[in-house]
Amino acid sequence: MSTTGPSAAGRTATEYRIEDLAHASGATVRTIRAYQDRGLLPTPERRGRANVYRDTHLARLRQIADLLDRGYTLASIKELLEAWDTGRGLGGVLGLVAEVHGPWTDERADRITRAELEVKFGGRPDDEAVSEAVELGVLEPIPGRDDEFLVPSPQELAVAVELYAAGVPLSAISGHLRELRGQVEQIASRFLEFTTEHVFARYLGHRPPTDADAAEAASMVRRLRPLAQQTVDAELARAMRTFATRHLEHHLAAEGPFTAHSALPPPTSVALPAATITAVERLVGRENAGSFITAAAEREVQARTLDALASSHNNSPTVDQTT
Repeated sequence: MSTTGPSAAGRTATEYRIEDLAHASGATVRTIRAYQDRGLLPTPERRGRANVYRDTHLARLRQIADLLDRGYTLASIKELLEAWDTGRGLGGVLGLVAEVHGPWTDERADRITRAELEVKFGGRPDDEAVSEAVELGVLEPIPGRDDEFLVPSPQELAVAVELYAAGVPLSAISGHLRELRGQVEQIASRFLEFTTEHVFARYLGHRPPTDADAAEAASMVRRLRPLAQQTVDAELARAMRTFATRHLEHHLAAEGPFTAHSALPPPTSVALPAATITAVERLVGRENAGSFITAAAEREVQARTLDALASSHNNSPTVDQTT
């Protein structure tokens, strides 16, 4: 058991045998000894045949566990701890780590039961589709709860629900998500390379960074964090506007499938019967007739596109029922 004894300041200090330290820290005795051999833990006090550990050892074990959870290797952890021990500071580095590992979105995770999933996706159980959703990270199993899942991004699940309700098979949705994820990861990687080259290189050019440089880098992460999403949102909106217009004009005036490389067809006038225009004007008013006809045309194009997507998968032996 741990014991207490008088400290230099007249207060009691906790002392641990190695077994007690392991219990308090959650590490194994073998792990603690391995950390000692690597120089990650201060040398314990030798008292007779036993080693005596103190709260400083417990705090160090918790620091190591936290850094391991954040993805650091034992070699890099040793560098960080040596920097701390020589007075160069670790507070700024830990602040930078916390900033990078913090949430990159305001969205909050949610939970969903297996029964709720089945209701959202056709009402029939589909173990294969659930497994694929778990593999993609759309769902995460909850230990001890076989009938419930964590949903890291409720928005992503909601998109799948809407597409499925519109007639898109979930096999197509999951395939599209895989493709989209790869493209987005390339964007994220390029943004990090760009900002590292032009911003963070001056703070992180040496290992480990000084406490002041790490703190400044953490501040820059807070400032730059929203820029990637804002840029992607703006560019996606621009691209969607451009290609949606091309899709509509292509489907109204041309035959054959549309691709992102399809040439933009020349403007084409579409003649509508006078009776149709008159009926629309009576329904929504003359000033709203143009907007109504445009919206109706877009809706028809969308319906035909979804029908084409669904029909392209008619030969599949099964259709997924959940994401």
